[in-house]
Amino acid sequence: MGKPTGFMEFPRRKTPWRDVNERLLDYYEIYTPAKNHDLKTQGARCMNCGVPFCESDHGCPIDNLIPEWNDLVYKEKWEEAYYRLSKTNNFPEFTGRACPAPCEGACVLGINEPAVTIKDIENSIIDRAFEEGWVKSRIPNSKTGKKIAIIGSGPAGLTAADQLNNAGHSVVVFEREDRIGGLLMYGIPNMKLSKSLVERRIRLLEDSGIDFQTNVDVGNNIDPGNLINEFDAVLIATGSTTPRDADIPGRNAHGIHFAMDYLTQHTKSLLNSSLEDGNYINAKDKKVVVIGGGDTGTDCIATAIRQGCSSLINMEIMPQPPVDRAENNPWPLWPIIHRVDYGHEESKERFGKDPREFSLLTKEFIVDQDNNLTGLKTINLKWEESSNGKQTMVEERGTEKIWEADLVLLAMGFVGPEKYLLEKMQVSLNKKNNINAEHGVFKTNIEGVFTAGDCRRGQSLIVWAMNEGRGAALQIDRYLSGSSRLSAPTLKLGSLRD
Repeated sequence: MGKPTGFMEFPRRKTPWRDVNERLLDYYEIYTPAKNHDLKTQGARCMNCGVPFCESDHGCPIDNLIPEWNDLVYKEKWEEAYYRLSKTNNFPEFTGRACPAPCEGACVLGINEPAVTIKDIENSIIDRAFEEGWVKSRIPNSKTGKKIAIIGSGPAGLTAADQLNNAGHSVVVFEREDRIGGLLMYGIPNMKLSKSLVERRIRLLEDSGIDFQTNVDVGNNIDPGNLINEFDAVLIATGSTTPRDADIPGRNAHGIHFAMDYLTQHTKSLLNSSLEDGNYINAKDKKVVVIGGGDTGTDCIATAIRQGCSSLINMEIMPQPPVDRAENNPWPLWPIIHRVDYGHEESKERFGKDPREFSLLTKEFIVDQDNNLTGLKTINLKWEESSNGKQTMVEERGTEKIWEADLVLLAMGFVGPEKYLLEKMQVSLNKKNNINAEHGVFKTNIEGVFTAGDCRRGQSLIVWAMNEGRGAALQIDRYLSGSSRLSAPTLKLGSLRD
């Protein structure tokens, strides 16, 4: 381990974001470079626990060797730390920025002290590795002669492609958008994950031998049956992209949009023309309401503020979480606490308050005679615990309120993969409308067709998509070769909660 008494000597010190007034003026990443001294002391805080819960069922889904690279950073052995990190994580520059860090929630130090800043250390390792030139393309020594088609280039598809290419198979990735990356490219704003980093990784994968084909919508402009016939195996990794809608009066009004449409159009315009083409939903001078919390809601908040909205409210149906863990939310479970993310901080700076309003249910969208959105009606909710321990919501009469709004963004999550491809392939679905395939096996009902990521698991984290991408790659390699030397995460309890 690092320093045996480090966890008693050094406090948690998270690497700060850029100054809020500075970052609100641009779309560059919000992060600042970490100081080596802080990283060293944070590495020293890692206790090298007898049972490292950061790697447990409640911690890292891809089995990152966290205590090992924490110790190596403490000892300033950065190159060794990179090789330990890359042993389990194909793309640490993505998880180090966009993963909510369940590893920190499960950190043993978190029982009575703030956890080790694992995410900062991970991010710093990979950033330094790129700066030093340690990250290189991986060209396989030999080829197997087997061809694999991967439908979807999000984190699950990219992870599987990297693994399978490394095993010597020929991999072709089909993406319906004009750029590779899926959620990484268009679902996460540039200020949280710079698209230059995504493109840098894609170039490395191309140099390694992976064939990427954009503007190919399998199921529409290409017959999926042809892929099954032409390739030795097919992996479906299309994500969970059907958004949850609000089935209430006034929903068809002008000015109501799904959050992912909003974020995708904005990022595409930013990359194509620095927003000069105007091909995006613009919040400038508008009263914006974001319905739904979570990362996507926060990203909408941050984007709308940068576009110049005149006001902003974020409505959440759930009650406000406590500042500290509740009794029914003990360590090492993911801490359900009140967090202030980058968008909330920016809204407070811009408008003088946190944008969130909790325990609100939208009952109706208010429209004018031309069907333009002018506001929405809400009612307060009271949450009560039923006899079986579940929380149920009760509408509080007399608390109806009208909120002004001319732009509403629906960030209420996703309900499953889009069906047109799956119907044409006759792939079986489960009761949750996800592709029916067992975690750890990843086989669909179609011979030679596998699946991984949110289209199988349901809406989840980037790191879980990578878990599934590595696991599916292992099973495809075994299917094609009879055995495999690829590594994959161990089966975790989280995977059994599908």
